[in-house]
Amino acid sequence: MSETWTIRKVLTWTAQHFEKRQVDSPRLTAEVLLAHLLKTGRVRLYVDLDRPLSKEELAAYRALIERRMAGEPTQYLTGAKEFYNRPFKVDARVLIPRPETELLVEAALRALPKDAPSHALDVCAGSGCIAISLAAERPQASVLATDLSPGACALARENAETLGVSSRVTLLQGDLFAPVPADARFALVVSNPPYIASGEIPGLSAEVRREPSLALDGGLDGLDLIRRVIQGARRYLEPGGLLAMEIGETQGAAVKELLQAAGYSDARVEKDLERRDRLAFGTQPVATEPRG
Repeated sequence: MSETWTIRKVLTWTAQHFEKRQVDSPRLTAEVLLAHLLKTGRVRLYVDLDRPLSKEELAAYRALIERRMAGEPTQYLTGAKEFYNRPFKVDARVLIPRPETELLVEAALRALPKDAPSHALDVCAGSGCIAISLAAERPQASVLATDLSPGACALARENAETLGVSSRVTLLQGDLFAPVPADARFALVVSNPPYIASGEIPGLSAEVRREPSLALDGGLDGLDLIRRVIQGARRYLEPGGLLAMEIGETQGAAVKELLQAAGYSDARVEKDLERRDRLAFGTQPVATEPRG
């Protein structure tokens, strides 16, 4: 191209192109991808709006645009997602952390003392965003985290190391509670399990369908993993300990019934910022029957 393509012109063209193709947040996406390519911040783009891009930069940016148009999530293209004010590495091995999961972290933190040792268990850990955030916010807490995916465990370990909590976050690969020592007990069991019904997955956006099906598919009614977490956590919670889970927006009543049927006290469901059922909680009774 003989025409000069400045940052201003490239961003304008890309945002319009994304808008026509109904890409979410077209201007923001254009800025995030270009800032990532140029290894700078979005604010700096506006300082340098008249800076021309080289042919190599244009070619690389065009490649990112094409991948985004093909349905690859922006976070996979940049390799990063901020969660609870910390940067997490993400890629196709893990679910991209969502803002609503920060509500789960906030609720879980209330179950862990700020100035005393405590133990928490995170099942279906994915990128490690929940376990790592808990450890970072509670300097005396130790967190055990499990995930069925070896790739997710490897990435979560990398995030724990990068964010300085690897000495207090242990990642174990395995199915839910299977890797957890039989004699372990926790003040908190937290989980963001797969909760989308299998039949709904083909109707999800192209971007979501790029995320691991293992982290999305909750079985026929979306409750398969939730049932198993509810049952399994009873074995490992201390008396008075809290089970905290993220759930689907239509699952509140069913999950509350499952919690009550499993013997939890104070079973309840809380809504997210859009007033949709999103979090479910149950407390381990203080007087419990013997657990095998």
